Amino acid sequence: MKILFMGTPDFALFSLRALVESGENVVGVVTQPDKPKGRGYAMTPPPVKVYAEAQGIPVYQPTTLRGEAFADLLAEIDPDLAVVAAFGKILPANVLEYPKYGCINIHGSLLPEYRGAAPMQRAIIDGKKETGITTMMMDVGLDTGDMLLKRTVAIDANDNFETVHDKLGVCGAETLLETLKALRAGTLTRVKQDDSCATYAAKIEKSDCRIDFSKSAEAVHDQIRGLSPIPLAFTYMPDGKLLKVTAAKPVKWDGDAICGSVVSLDGGMITVACGTDAIAFLSVLPEGKKRMNAADFINGRRLCVGDLLGAKPEN
Repeated sequence: MKILFMGTPDFALFSLRALVESGENVVGVVTQPDKPKGRGYAMTPPPVKVYAEAQGIPVYQPTTLRGEAFADLLAEIDPDLAVVAAFGKILPANVLEYPKYGCINIHGSLLPEYRGAAPMQRAIIDGKKETGITTMMMDVGLDTGDMLLKRTVAIDANDNFETVHDKLGVCGAETLLETLKALRAGTLTRVKQDDSCATYAAKIEKSDCRIDFSKSAEAVHDQIRGLSPIPLAFTYMPDGKLLKVTAAKPVKWDGDAICGSVVSLDGGMITVACGTDAIAFLSVLPEGKKRMNAADFINGRRLCVGDLLGAKPEN
């Protein structure tokens, strides 16, 4: 089969690499345009583009999939199948309908749970113990197509977004190859999603990242690890400075303190009272500084037991 791959970030790269290394006929890669990145705003290509060019695969970076330009390009490539992984744009009907064998998507959740842009982060933030990969036949809805194969991946207590991302990247690549094998054998079974069980994993916004210490320590921990290493959960220092938290752990604590109060600086940890128990910051990213462990932050800043974190500074 002539396969057109459509994807952009590192998660998509797992599946593209698997296709190439297994000898599949990848005739082209469609990915997002290069974007400015870093302090110098240097134009940076997506990971998928870098890999594809190194493999000699033609790369296309259209600004839109709608209109005659991409329709003509699609006819020129003439793929039998499109494989889509974290592409970043909705595929219009004419693109979905073009390939003989349709468009297969690798989605990072156990559909119909967590349709949408941020399924991995949302699953961790919600305290889920497992997630997984679903391959599906795409339709015009948002992750609403018929399911093909599902594989489950455990979310361990200390997993964060990065570790779950990599687990699902590996699982997604393996599940994709299984899906293609079944497609060739004619043994794929399409299963319709139960929309009544669907949940939506909205894009992570700044409001999702602010720590609410009135929640339980477990919930705060889930938020912190679900947003690490990027974009990171945050709070405010007593002086109004932003403090992002890169790693933490929940600890038992039954004292009497206002939620958000620093209750201990022992053991190189910043321990903060929550609605239930306390959260201990292990490493942080202070405003205008580099990432550091909590012990170094404690030694270098005026932070005292009794200080209240979380109050938003007035403009």
